[in-house]
Amino acid sequence: MANSTVTQAPPTARPRRAKGKRRRLLRFAAMLATIVFAVGIGFAIWLFLLPSGQQFKTMMADTLISTQHRHWAKYLIGQEALDKRVDSYAEQFEQYAEAPVVEVPVLEPPKPEVVKPLYEIEPIEGKGYKGYLLSISDPKKLRIGVPGKYGKGEKVSSMVQRTGALIGVNGGGFIDPEWMGNGFQPSGIVMSGGTIYYLDAAKTTPLHIVGIDRDGRMIAGKYSPNELLQMGVTEAVTFSPRFIVNGVGQIKNPADGWGIAPRTCMAQTADGTILFAIIDGRQPGHSIGATLYDVQQLFLERGAILAANLDGGSSTVLVKEGTIVNKPASEYGERYLPTAWLLFDKPEEANIRNIWEGVDISKIDPSKW
Repeated sequence: MANSTVTQAPPTARPRRAKGKRRRLLRFAAMLATIVFAVGIGFAIWLFLLPSGQQFKTMMADTLISTQHRHWAKYLIGQEALDKRVDSYAEQFEQYAEAPVVEVPVLEPPKPEVVKPLYEIEPIEGKGYKGYLLSISDPKKLRIGVPGKYGKGEKVSSMVQRTGALIGVNGGGFIDPEWMGNGFQPSGIVMSGGTIYYLDAAKTTPLHIVGIDRDGRMIAGKYSPNELLQMGVTEAVTFSPRFIVNGVGQIKNPADGWGIAPRTCMAQTADGTILFAIIDGRQPGHSIGATLYDVQQLFLERGAILAANLDGGSSTVLVKEGTIVNKPASEYGERYLPTAWLLFDKPEEANIRNIWEGVDISKIDPSKW
């Protein structure tokens, strides 16, 4: 039998290999930590010291201002700067509302040979956002819809189905304590069919409004309820700002566009066509949102002579014949709201009852479901 020799590795070889592997992992981890630290330092320098970083920081703060997490903006710009920013926007919105409107569209019936559809919906897309542009050829077929039952708001899709409307778009603002409101109590004024349905101010107090008069002309800016009645306004809700006047954009640069958010805005062109921009947001991979400057430029490209902002954020929704067209941002789904712009074939037959008639609005609990 032949002798055989079995060669064995020295007992220290395996531990040495393990130690070498451990050293390489430690060096890699150290290098990675150094890179992350350096990137972090570089980002902090850019964010807090360089002009472009300051602009980005302000944009992020503006975006937070328009959400339920407004207080988080103080960690970016500080509480004092946050308070100044909010006050600055309020002051700007007042200034936008002061510009006199001189280019009031003269609405004429279309020529017999020109047949325009009552409404058209087209997808729109820009840097970081997607949404829809709704065009309505006859503004006089729009009505402000309100909830069908007392005590709680109503989804726009429900309003459309209940009333038989063709189209629904979210409308004005509402009292929303801690972003927990039930959508029943509007803010400012609500007018539908030429009647004041809701008012939380004196009839002589100017309010920011977005509306339409009996001739189909869009009205936006600050007006008292008495003025609205004298002007023949039939449909109106409260929101701001008005940002295109006489075909001129009031927002002069993107930095003053009030952050990135889901948007609902309304405009009118010289031939009387009403435009609604319904833009999704807060959904990475689909649409982050748009600034008011973005919407302003979108409207100006389409010939708008007057435009104003409506309630946006999680309220933004477009409904066609009972089906939601866009992708609302609310994690809970479509919101319950107090008002919506509804389009009808025969608006004079729309059954829109005033659920606030005879109600003491001081006794409404806006957070009670």
